[in-house]
Parts: sequence; structure tokens; C-alpha cells
Amino acid sequence: MLDEVADWLRRRSWTAADRPLAQLLAAKERTGETVSVVLPALDEEATVGAVVAGIRRSLVETVPLVDELLVLDSGSTDRTAEVAAAAGAKVIHRDEILPELPAVAGKGEVLWRSLFVTSGSIVAFVDADLREFDPVFVSGIVGPLLTDPDVAFVKAMYDRPLDTPGGSIPAGGGRVTELVARPLLNLHWPRLAGFVQPLGGEYAARRSLLERLPFATGYGVELGLLVDALATAGLDALAQVDVGERHHRHQDAAGLGRMSAAILRTAAHRLPLDPLHPEPTLTQFERTDAGFTPSTTRVPALERPPAVSLPEYQVCPRSS
Repeated sequence: MLDEVADWLRRRSWTAADRPLAQLLAAKERTGETVSVVLPALDEEATVGAVVAGIRRSLVETVPLVDELLVLDSGSTDRTAEVAAAAGAKVIHRDEILPELPAVAGKGEVLWRSLFVTSGSIVAFVDADLREFDPVFVSGIVGPLLTDPDVAFVKAMYDRPLDTPGGSIPAGGGRVTELVARPLLNLHWPRLAGFVQPLGGEYAARRSLLERLPFATGYGVELGLLVDALATAGLDALAQVDVGERHHRHQDAAGLGRMSAAILRTAAHRLPLDPLHPEPTLTQFERTDAGFTPSTTRVPALERPPAVSLPEYQVCPRSS
């Protein structure tokens, strides 16, 4: 580990308990910052209601820390939108935002479009598939942004057990992080080696930073934002907060492979490598009656430009 990273770990890694809610509320009132929380969701009716209700009860009604709670539906075929609205969130469908720009599938696409329909000076992203949700996932990551003007981007860190039908395996989750993202970062961006959960879906940032960053439209969005935030704001503007333990839905091996390919594609886009094939693909195999049968999927390469570069962004309802 670089000496710079070791020093950063000491100064820019906290626990949520370091900043009690009363301190955060006082800082919010003093600075005039506003907080938007965005949940990207696709077929998450089983979990999205509890996440929304937890945030609304604890951080909107009991302590007014969150000003805007949005679920951005990216095309659910179940009752995700209905459940989220009943729990107290504002629900917007992805295709309602910038309708003149056809949407593509992917988490990063949804996160990017959320900048055009939110107003907070601080924007927090929280995955909608979390179970046993604790609102500290939100208060923890926005805390440093409310109390330290030099911090611009905060990732949550946590234990990530692998929940299986036979029980929970401590630290068994995060397989793509350990096998793909962490080696990539240590090799090519060693100044980011101190992040415990570089691919975690819970993070918050100042709008003034997010609007200047490109967004990979697929699974590579978290790695892309982290790398680009480092290049744009510098390591000292980045931080992480321990929020405990994260439980969520896990993907199968094939799904993890597709996620890994998208992350590698996003990383390659940011490295001085020879140009990739314009339509990178991933071939995987499944045993069928005919033997090992290949299936090929396209690895998303599209990235959305910094929001601030679009004229449509100039008229969105964001804070000044």
C-alpha cells in the first residue's frame, strides 16, 4: 500500500457513529445543504418498500435529514413502483426523463438520469434490493458531506456475508470485488486501494461533482465514478464510512461473469490501451442435452456524458 493511501485511510475512514444524527441535522441547517436519496430499482417489489419506509420514517419524519426520496424505476414488470409509492417515495420511470434520448438498459443509465429530476446539493444512491435495511446506510454516507466541506464523494463500507439457503457465510459476498475490481484498482489505480467496497451501491456525492462525471450505463458505473472522482477531485476529497453489515440478493455465476465483463470494459475505457472492438462481447457456456452450449451477450460500452454538458440539465430542478 502506498504511504499516501495509508495516511488517507487514517484520515478519511470513519464509522457512522462518529457523526450522530443531531450533529448532522445541525450541520445541514447551518450550511443550507439539501439531500436527495435515489433508489434505482428493477423488479424489487420484495425489498424496496422496507428500504423506502425505513428512510422515510427515520430520516424524513423523525429527523428531517432527507429532503427528497426518489425511486427511479428502470422498467419493472412487478409491483415495484406501486410498493415504493405506497411506502412514501416519489416514483419516476426512467423513460419519463429526457424522453427525446432513448434509454438503454443498465443501472448507470438510471443513476445518470436521476440527476435531471432531483434537486439536492448532495445526492445519495442506495440499492433497492437491500434486506434488513438500516437507515444508517444513508445518514452514514451523507454525514461527511454535511460536516466537512473538503469531502466530495463518500462510499459506504460494510461486511458482506453470502446468504445461502443453508445459512450465511461471513465475508463470502463481494466476489466480483475481490476477484476483479480490487486487483484492477491495485494494479492501475493504487491510490484507490484503500476502498473497502469499491463496487458498493451505497454512496453519496456533491452534485457539483456528479454533474461533471461521465456515467457508464451498465454495471461498471461504480468503478467508473470512483476512478473519475479521483481524477477530478483528488484522493483527499474521497472518503468511506463503516455502516455495519449489508444483506442483499446475490447473482449466480453467469450473472457475476457479465458484471465482471462490464467492469473490465469500463476500466479499459479509462486506461491507455489499444482501442477495443467496438462491440465487445462475452461468451459463456451452459451444459444442455447437446453438451456445452455457448451463449454470447454484448458487453455495454456506452457511457453518458457529464450531465452539466447537456443543455437539458440547465433547466432541471436542481439546487443552485
